[in-house]
Amino acid sequence: MMPNLPVAVQPYTVRDQLNKDYRGTLRKIADIGYKAIELGPPPEGITVAEQKLLLDQLGLKVIGCHTSLEQLESDPDSVVDYLEKVDAEKYVALSLGFESKEDLLGKAGKLNEIGTRLSRRGVQLLYHNHDWEFRKFDGEYILDILLRETDPCHVKMELDTYWVHRGGLNPAEYLLKLRDRCPLLHIKDAEAGEEAFFAEIGEGVLDFHSIFQAAEEIGTKWLVVEQDLCRRDPLESLAISYGNLTK
Repeated sequence: MMPNLPVAVQPYTVRDQLNKDYRGTLRKIADIGYKAIELGPPPEGITVAEQKLLLDQLGLKVIGCHTSLEQLESDPDSVVDYLEKVDAEKYVALSLGFESKEDLLGKAGKLNEIGTRLSRRGVQLLYHNHDWEFRKFDGEYILDILLRETDPCHVKMELDTYWVHRGGLNPAEYLLKLRDRCPLLHIKDAEAGEEAFFAEIGEGVLDFHSIFQAAEEIGTKWLVVEQDLCRRDPLESLAISYGNLTK
């Protein structure tokens, strides 16, 4: 299953462990073999300089971070400043909910404004989907409308394979629609059955051979392992996913 693309990790998977032991958990992530991470500013008591020193010691490169619309509207420069301080690849991702088509169109306009502003400082705005973007307004998928109404230069995707699957679509097929517009890809697997609970990469039903092939074809730069919920210790889940990816 080994993809040709580099693999990073989204530490939301180990959020509880990070809250208890920030440094130790990052060390365990590095020990698994991950070399890159999607990571925001450190918790209280740790400076960004200290965080950067720790990441350098562990050989973990920051590829970007997640934030909120509120943060990007009120103080986008602080997000960019952080990415510059940790010498990150400059990607900023966010997720949104949509109450109506009017709400969707209004938020698409905001994303265009923010994306344009971020691009002036060399940062790429990404939209991260869940499954609710595969509901429809006027017979059209919310995500399709969002993609059409946003500038492909300033608003790109961090598609999530699990949530596309939960939305009832084929992740590889949807990826192929996103040529040059999905630099980061969140890879998650799903168990068989109606619940479609989260699974470690390679332990579920998603066809990652076709997903990786599509990702390479459309110009994806990074695969990012994330698992929202785990049936075992989350660090063990991250290790299983990494092991399966590197077999």
